[in-house]
Amino acid sequence: MKNFVEELKWRGMIHDIMPGTEEELMKGPAGAYVGIDPTGDSLHIGHLVSIMILKHFQNCGHKPFALVGGATGMIGDPSMKSAERNLLDENTLAHNVECIKKQLGRFLDFTSSAPNRAELVNNYDWMKDYTFINFTRDIGKMITVNYMMAKDSVKKRLSRESSEGMSFTEFTYQLLQGYDFLYLYEHRGVKLQLGGADQWGNITTGTELIRRKTGGEAFALTCPLITKADGGKFGKTEKGNIWLDSERTSPYQFYQFWLNVSDEDAEKYIKIFTMLDKETIDAAISSHRECPERRELQKLLAKEITVMVHSVKDYENAVAASEMLFGKGTEEALKALDERTFLSVFDGVPQYAFQRSELPCDIVEMLSVRTDIFPSKGECRKLIQGNGLSINKVKISDTTLQLSADHLVNDKYILVQKGKKNYFILKFE
Repeated sequence: MKNFVEELKWRGMIHDIMPGTEEELMKGPAGAYVGIDPTGDSLHIGHLVSIMILKHFQNCGHKPFALVGGATGMIGDPSMKSAERNLLDENTLAHNVECIKKQLGRFLDFTSSAPNRAELVNNYDWMKDYTFINFTRDIGKMITVNYMMAKDSVKKRLSRESSEGMSFTEFTYQLLQGYDFLYLYEHRGVKLQLGGADQWGNITTGTELIRRKTGGEAFALTCPLITKADGGKFGKTEKGNIWLDSERTSPYQFYQFWLNVSDEDAEKYIKIFTMLDKETIDAAISSHRECPERRELQKLLAKEITVMVHSVKDYENAVAASEMLFGKGTEEALKALDERTFLSVFDGVPQYAFQRSELPCDIVEMLSVRTDIFPSKGECRKLIQGNGLSINKVKISDTTLQLSADHLVNDKYILVQKGKKNYFILKFE
């Protein structure tokens, strides 16, 4: 067994920890869980810190439980929220749970015969038949309203001038989450709950409920909420969240997000979001500081996390796609890109639409008359003769070239490169 708490400390992944947690874990293999709210059918990188903590927990010899909140997801956690969430129906939640389970399988071992293999549990299974009367009698009487009102998630919500207050539904959320901890403590021997810093209040309600209900001792550990060095919100781009689902965020876009983080953030993120050991990370950071313009640390970070979330093949494709914009791409690599990645790489590049029946067509006519890529035929011919024009990453020297269906990428596009940095797309449908 490895020291789980020590592992998290050097990675900067501990925000709060209940006294006695490290000593408890060093006694032998233990169980811990992270709760995941299934409000969507994909996790995004904001979920990754909690998932990585669970992965480290398993890697240190302990047994991780991923709790998908099929019941609590119908209510919505009020922590740090300014308004009540929309409630989800059972069919939507069931779909979301199934999708999330598949994604978690990329990080945790659910299938081996190891005694510490991960398990996925759904609190809907133990809440669906629990009547309101029984819950208030068994659980409600154990925690006082004064105790619940003292939680930051409640106080901050009620103190906001713009707040419309808090419904009873949301107010009871911490009791429901506390009951999850109690249930797993009693039925699965789980003594530790892990989560983000904003969950401290809900988690400690669970430890208090366990103490009052059973006389037993349970523990809590939270990780920091991840921030960016420039103060921007982590995981957000102009187009929204960075998702783990490749249909929502392509592997190329995912890779690019990590490749473009700042030097300061790269030093922090490589500890949090990869499984690389301390010696490897320290060496990578030291090497990067000597020559930061090479962005080797960002490349290592982007590689490790893209392979973990997607695959080696997706990583290799993302690297090949990235090289398209910097002169290293080939026609073969370009034509190997799927349409979505192709359009992601050349996002914002001017497009010109034509009918497929217009092929074949004269290259000079197309680029200087039927489009405004060149102001005149003469300038177009001059650049071609000067070896300054490429079609699909191939230099063109023939001013009489006929563009044909053979040139189409994804059976639809022709990529025109004028000089080193100016790209245009001809689209034929």
